[in-house]
Amino acid sequence: MTAPAQPAPPARPRRNARFTPVEAEGPLPWHMLAAVPGIMRDALPFLERTAARYGDVVPFPVRGRPAVLVNGVAGVRRVLQDNHRAYGKGTVQYTSLSLVTGAGLLTTDGEVWRAHRRAAQPAFHRDTLGHVAAESLRAADLVRVEWDTAPGRVVDVDDVVVRATLAVVGRALLGADLVDGGAADGHRLVAAVHEALAVVVRRAQQPWTAPPGLPTPAARRLERARRTLDDACATVLADRRAALAAGPHGRGPGHDVLGLLLAAGLTDGEIRDELVTLVIAGHETVAASLAWTLRLLAEHPEVVARVHAELDTVLDGRRPGWEDVPRLPVVRAVVDEGLRLYPPAWVVTRRALEDDVLDGVAVPAGSLVITSPWVHHRRPDVWPDPERFDVDRWLDRAPGARRDAYIPFGAGPRLCIGRDFALVESVVVLADLLRDRSVAPAGPRPAVVPSVTLRPRGGMHLAARPRR
Repeated sequence: MTAPAQPAPPARPRRNARFTPVEAEGPLPWHMLAAVPGIMRDALPFLERTAARYGDVVPFPVRGRPAVLVNGVAGVRRVLQDNHRAYGKGTVQYTSLSLVTGAGLLTTDGEVWRAHRRAAQPAFHRDTLGHVAAESLRAADLVRVEWDTAPGRVVDVDDVVVRATLAVVGRALLGADLVDGGAADGHRLVAAVHEALAVVVRRAQQPWTAPPGLPTPAARRLERARRTLDDACATVLADRRAALAAGPHGRGPGHDVLGLLLAAGLTDGEIRDELVTLVIAGHETVAASLAWTLRLLAEHPEVVARVHAELDTVLDGRRPGWEDVPRLPVVRAVVDEGLRLYPPAWVVTRRALEDDVLDGVAVPAGSLVITSPWVHHRRPDVWPDPERFDVDRWLDRAPGARRDAYIPFGAGPRLCIGRDFALVESVVVLADLLRDRSVAPAGPRPAVVPSVTLRPRGGMHLAARPRR
């Protein structure tokens, strides 16, 4: 005789139902309160623990509009790519960043973003990458001189690479020298960027702080940094206009970003915002990636040996060029794996403009949606042994799911306009530096500081050793 069917047990009430309308489990208010000191010091472990405990969609118990952390591959792809028009940049992250960049490509939405992106896009076309490679060699020269003249050949590569990548942005995109005289002193400009971003990050972490108009110490620091950036951009723009006025009849404004923005008829204020955006986003991200990648190489001499073997075969002692980039798969794999482990843009936020469903969970319009490439790049179901520096991940035929879970430059129409620029620059700089030297640690690995990018606390001190 068949036993009668038993009624299904009642669904367990969602513990956080009082604190969020999003139908998924997540931390409770007292959990968040206890986590605040750790989040302020370093948000990365908190994001990792939260994703590991609660899964692909995690609502936070915040007042007002819901906030959710989205970790699933499909959910992140829907936000950034498949349904990107349903998500905007009206978030604290971008509002705070706009205090420095203004309405540049990084912080704008809608028709303003589309018009400016169309105007600037030709400067990042494949045909321009040969020029990027040439300027990257000049950046490698700057690093090489610092390294070869330092006591014991030990330098803070974070400091040196920041100035080197700033030089590439200035020459390749603006037609200006941002490091050695001209528009600004490189050290002063880098210091202004870091000062401004430190204030921005603090404001994003503590949105309840004083409004921007009040003359607080932080507001005064931000204003000083903005003046330095504004002065540099004004000098670059004035120099270009003077060159146009003195040039031969009929000469155009040029095919770099500055020339294209001038040709598009943007106002001086709009050009300023785009130049500051390029100065910050164009050098800070590449510099952070190169510093961490060099550290990873210093810790893995067996990978450096593979790089040396490839460089010896392909370059045979000469310096690399644009045509060599496709012929250096191991160097490119090093760059990709460095970006996986240390994605400069470690957190991305969006505001839901309409109701949506992410990984099976309804997310109402107005929700703050948070994604983290740092967390996404450490999914063990996609990246076996995810903390391991393994360049072979990129030398086999990577399955589609792995590519979908790799987002150091974002995804979809808002994919970083400078992705190819950054990849070519990184491959050429690393290839040129490593063709005649190895790198070694000069102290323990620094802690990660999740600022606008992932900064090494106290710098990144590495030693250079000649190969022969």
